[in-house]
Amino acid sequence: MIARQDVDQIATWLACAQQAPEQARREWADTGVALLPLGRRFEAARLPARLVLAAVDTYDPPEITERLTRFLNGPAFFDGRAMVGTFDILMRTHRTGHVWKYQDIAPRLGVGNYLGVPRMGRTKPPGTHWVVPPRFEGDLCEPATVEALIGFGLSITQEADL
Repeated sequence: MIARQDVDQIATWLACAQQAPEQARREWADTGVALLPLGRRFEAARLPARLVLAAVDTYDPPEITERLTRFLNGPAFFDGRAMVGTFDILMRTHRTGHVWKYQDIAPRLGVGNYLGVPRMGRTKPPGTHWVVPPRFEGDLCEPATVEALIGFGLSITQEADL
């Protein structure tokens, strides 16, 4: 369990992705989701739910959280607004020379993109909610770890499609 003071610090760190962090706080208060620019503080990968659920081999929400926590070692949230839903995974920013292998399947979103990020503490549906909330300021997934999850999920779904 994360202490209230730590939750506030993490929320502040996330909000500072915007030039006007108070705007993010207003959006979280009004709607539970703040639109944050990507690329400066963090990036995100948008994975189809089918791919993630295949990789973690469960549909049980507590099990999904447990398995993603172990696999990713960083934050992820579920966005069910699309018909199939997506898992958005917050990652470290792009390294020069690194080519994202799965752009067509699970796009990497960076500079020029915005992401609807749930407020801290929003960990259950309905709506966009954390599956694995950030544990501390700067808690982000390594892109190579996210690529490994995508690759594993793809191998499972491709076997199922045979």
